[in-house]
Amino acid sequence: MASNYSRKSASSGSRRQPARTRGASGRGRTARPAPGARPQSRSGPQAGAYRAMPGGQLPNRRAGQAQRPLTSVRVGDLDRAERAVRAQRTYRRHLIRIGIAAACAVALLAGGIALYYSDAFSIERVSVQGVEHLTASEMEQLAGVPAGTTLLRVDADAIRSRLLMDAWVQDVSANRVFPDTLEIVVTERTITAVVDVSTENASSTQAWAIASDGMWLMPIPAQDSEAGRNTSPKVYEDAASALHIADVPYGVEPKVGSYCGDANVNNALAIVDGMTTDLAGRVTTVKATETESTTLVLDNGVEIVFGAAKDIRDKERVCLEIMEQHPDVVYINVRIVESPTWRAL
Repeated sequence: MASNYSRKSASSGSRRQPARTRGASGRGRTARPAPGARPQSRSGPQAGAYRAMPGGQLPNRRAGQAQRPLTSVRVGDLDRAERAVRAQRTYRRHLIRIGIAAACAVALLAGGIALYYSDAFSIERVSVQGVEHLTASEMEQLAGVPAGTTLLRVDADAIRSRLLMDAWVQDVSANRVFPDTLEIVVTERTITAVVDVSTENASSTQAWAIASDGMWLMPIPAQDSEAGRNTSPKVYEDAASALHIADVPYGVEPKVGSYCGDANVNNALAIVDGMTTDLAGRVTTVKATETESTTLVLDNGVEIVFGAAKDIRDKERVCLEIMEQHPDVVYINVRIVESPTWRAL
């Protein structure tokens, strides 16, 4: 019984694991790897196979396909490439903007040309300001605004040039007032004096209006004549209150729109224009026979031999002092201001 208890059955022995193979030295331990040596996988790497990569496997390389060599790129090359891409995008945007601007410019140009040659902004009214000595018919003839023209096509410079040809017009501007009005603003010359000019046969005189700058404005016709009825009433109104220059020597030939070239007439104008006291307003007539004997006639009949247009203020002062000291004076000579003479009743 005891021997049967200690005997092991065949089925019991089969559950034991086989003993480890002993080495050559007869020991039961396995050989340790040498220091620094990498441990090898039990399965061992196979030639031409891919290693397992995290997240999946690379596709099998075709048989006979060469492996692509690795390349390196400098950081500076990447920066240059990025800048080139940005520059190309900027250039494309710039071209797009230029194209849009060009298209808008062409559209505006085409629209402007169509509007210019259309009947839009036709001139329906011409407004004239600052005119007193020229009549409406004279202004219409001088301006010469073409019928049917528009504010866009009207030649304002040509209108201004035509108006400046008239002696009365000192300055002018032609302004477009949309939608249908052309405004003409005129600065006129005024009558400074009326000059009695001898006619060709010296048998009579003709009254000529002259401006302060010496321009001959017009011959003044008799007011009851046909030419006088076609003349602006303002001409006669100004002529009645203007200075009268008489005794002009024979040979003066005035022309409308030209400047006076006679020294005697110009000396008379310069004297009156240079006066600054109340004496200027009292001069009614200037006798301009010659420069050195130019004589002023006051509203009270006093005659002043003024002479040349120099030392005007000193001559005025002396005349006023003499008239104040001698109320009955009728004649004063100040050609030489340092030694004046006078005569009283």
